Amino acid sequence: MGNGTGLGRVRGLGSAKQGGSHWVMHRMTAVSNLLLMLWLVFSLLRIPTYDFETVRLWLEQPLVAVPMMLLVISVFWHFRMGLQVLIEDYVHEDGLKFASLAALNLYTFGMGALALFAIVKIALTGTHS
Repeated sequence: MGNGTGLGRVRGLGSAKQGGSHWVMHRMTAVSNLLLMLWLVFSLLRIPTYDFETVRLWLEQPLVAVPMMLLVISVFWHFRMGLQVLIEDYVHEDGLKFASLAALNLYTFGMGALALFAIVKIALTGTHS
């Protein structure tokens, strides 16, 4: 089938049937990031001042807190998927690749959880302590 080169060995085998759903999901999160960021910008432009108390009162509203949480989820998910592809493509040593992906997952899930906790705390308690 092939002449021993990398291309020769895989020629005619067809698609691996992997990665398509990842690509679609990455594009979907990109679109949701765009829409939610537009919502954020226009929503922030509508508040009169940007002092802590005004922004806290703004974030207490359910119609603000929910899209903000969706934005956090979408941004961190998009970030994670993009860096995952980068690591998988350019880190060739298996141990380093595993450690890099583990660190990426820990960081994104940890920071995402922290951001979501802060939004929920403000939205439900309204306190800034």
